[in-house]
Amino acid sequence: MPTQKDAGKAFEFALITQANTILSRTHATNLVIDASYTSAENSFLLYNNPQKAKYEDAAIAAINHIIHLEPRLLNPSSAGDILQLQLMPDRVGQHGDVRDVLFIRSQQKWEIGISAKNNHKAVKHSRLSDTLDFGREWLGLNCTTNYFNSIAPIFQNLRNLKAQGEIWRNVSNKGRTVYMPMLDAFIAELNLLNQQNNNVPSILASYLLGRHDFYKVIKRKSVVEVLAFNMHGTLNKTVTGGLGRTVQRLRLPSQIIQFAYKPNSNNTLLLVCDQGWTISFRIHSAETNVVPSLKFDINLIGHPQSMYSNHITY
Repeated sequence: MPTQKDAGKAFEFALITQANTILSRTHATNLVIDASYTSAENSFLLYNNPQKAKYEDAAIAAINHIIHLEPRLLNPSSAGDILQLQLMPDRVGQHGDVRDVLFIRSQQKWEIGISAKNNHKAVKHSRLSDTLDFGREWLGLNCTTNYFNSIAPIFQNLRNLKAQGEIWRNVSNKGRTVYMPMLDAFIAELNLLNQQNNNVPSILASYLLGRHDFYKVIKRKSVVEVLAFNMHGTLNKTVTGGLGRTVQRLRLPSQIIQFAYKPNSNNTLLLVCDQGWTISFRIHSAETNVVPSLKFDINLIGHPQSMYSNHITY
């Protein structure tokens, strides 16, 4: 039975193959067939024909819309200006590139990318443990000794439970004994790092959203959502004849307004920043058996009003 990962890979495959079909009708393209492509194809083939058709319909709707935003997709500079389409390997996400599907015109030194999501909007799934320095990994700023001292008992307890072969769902009072102590330490440390370094909100946003501008395409039932993360101004470049639609450049957050628990929750934090940015951090185990680490589901639940967003029915 296909997994959530297979669903995401299947949508990536539908996007790149349908994009190639649409764009190659009038201009030269080069669809890269490599390990990433084959992996996505194998996931796509796990679905029956009606399900495949749904993925393809959503992909066609998204690609046709993005063409209106990115006229360079259909405007080569010369006969030799071939548009390359390729899927990015999973490992690039660990190095600050969240794009899954890439469109490249080497002659123009131009490229755009798509982050493909199937029915969810998560931006990161970062782990926490007493051996992982989230400050250094996320922000380039080392966490303090006090932070590691405060979380050490939490993870020692998890190691003890692991040694006993405990299953996560059987752990009692997880919110009080695991989630809340970890989140309290996380809030305190991020606030401290922010006091010591004025640009923490913008660095954090760059970590979560990646080093490159991109379009996020989210497939839902009968609707596909297209959002433009144009932080560096590389999207929506003009060509002769102008643009069909305009994508504004986004301003990254510069200050934290509030960082606290989501109301009535013991496992989710809301980080509210200026410019309209709000980020949700939900902590959980993500494992059946107890292990000495925890995982964040990090979601962008608020963004600047100027962000380009469109819902297309398919």
